[in-house]
Amino acid sequence: MARIAGIDIPKNKRGVIALTYIFGIGSSRAKKVLAEAKVDESIKVQDWTDDQIAAIREQVGSFTIEGELRSEVQINIKRLMDIGCQRGIRHRLGLPLRGQRTKNNSRTRKGKRKTVANKKK
Repeated sequence: MARIAGIDIPKNKRGVIALTYIFGIGSSRAKKVLAEAKVDESIKVQDWTDDQIAAIREQVGSFTIEGELRSEVQINIKRLMDIGCQRGIRHRLGLPLRGQRTKNNSRTRKGKRKTVANKKK
């Protein structure tokens, strides 16, 4: 199992897919990393040589990934909440941020339904 950026990437997957297990690396960035490291993207991770792994590590090291990226995202969200902008308020209330309707859907953001009892007559 290859270890890149502190993450154990699966050895039985193709290189492009395996690199996406690292937070901050998607499929397009994974293809770019493998191209610059001169590694064929169809080769499985278990078939990589030590030189190829070192080249990939060097390419991945040039990006902001994993813990550093997670903390950067959290700082950005905290900044939005501190300045009290629309997106920050929506973050604070746990509601969707990007204009979605909340009457029927958005259960992922709002959480489990909280049933409100009817008024007694």
